Amino acid sequence: MKIDTNTMVSITEANQNFSKVARLVDEHGTAVILKNNVPRYLVIDFSKAEKDSVASDEDVLNISKRLIAKNRDAYEVLAK
Repeated sequence: MKIDTNTMVSITEANQNFSKVARLVDEHGTAVILKNNVPRYLVIDFSKAEKDSVASDEDVLNISKRLIAKNRDAYEVLAK
């Protein structure tokens, strides 16, 4: 995941000025809250979270085909 440095906010600043965090999410889609100068929390737009949480059937089929091809020998041994 790429993090835009313009969307980084310290936990202290986020605590004192959450509206700034909300504004960053509205403008950029995400905000990263730092704790001890380390990215700790990710705030994202709810509609984006809902969209990203569901994989399409096509994605699932492609991943399963790739895993089956990669582990074919193991599956054949287990099938015996």
